[in-house]
Amino acid sequence: MAKQKLLIVEDDPNLGQILKEYLEMKGYEARLCVDGEAGLEAFRRERYDFCILDVMMPKKDGFSLAEDIRREDQDTPLLFLTAKSMKEDAIRGLRLGADDYITKPFSMEELLLRIQAIMRRSGNKEEAPKTHDQYQLGKLSFIPARQILKKEDKEISLTARESDLLALLCQYQNKTLPRSEALMQLWGDDSYFNARSMDVFITKLRKHFKEDEQVQILTITGQGFRLVVIND
Repeated sequence: MAKQKLLIVEDDPNLGQILKEYLEMKGYEARLCVDGEAGLEAFRRERYDFCILDVMMPKKDGFSLAEDIRREDQDTPLLFLTAKSMKEDAIRGLRLGADDYITKPFSMEELLLRIQAIMRRSGNKEEAPKTHDQYQLGKLSFIPARQILKKEDKEISLTARESDLLALLCQYQNKTLPRSEALMQLWGDDSYFNARSMDVFITKLRKHFKEDEQVQILTITGQGFRLVVIND
């Protein structure tokens, strides 16, 4: 079985080399780039299963790199490395289509667990049978296995995290999805910062349905979220 390929874009050569060696020791094939431009060139030359992007880098920062990647590829998981004091960086990264973030300093074990959790979710989609469930959400059809919302001939691509969250909301359609359950299922714990991340993804999902009066994602204070769908 071929090794999964990871792209690491980190301008600190010491940290970058440590990450590369650790992940290779854990069975991955890893490529290290030390600035955003080199990272984009590497991404365009080869197919990667996962990208780890530092935020602050010379030539092209992590946000710009993520935007470039997402213009070409909606599916490859992205994880940001952010400074501990810059929580807004993490929120911005999630808005750009990242699947997760981790703040420096971090343990290698935590990073590995986050990578494995994201790749496991992405892998499950690829291995799913070709006949998939489809949810009719007002004017849009949601196809979880393809991570898309579809309206006639128009398709909206979702990130892996957006698709997983919407699928979970669909399972609870017109009922309250407990916040803690969503966090544990999709993020692995219900910490404050993961809760902030989930709020960002809820906001992104709401934008997809903003022009459709038949669909609402409500915040149920103190409990969680409710996907309300009124189909004709």
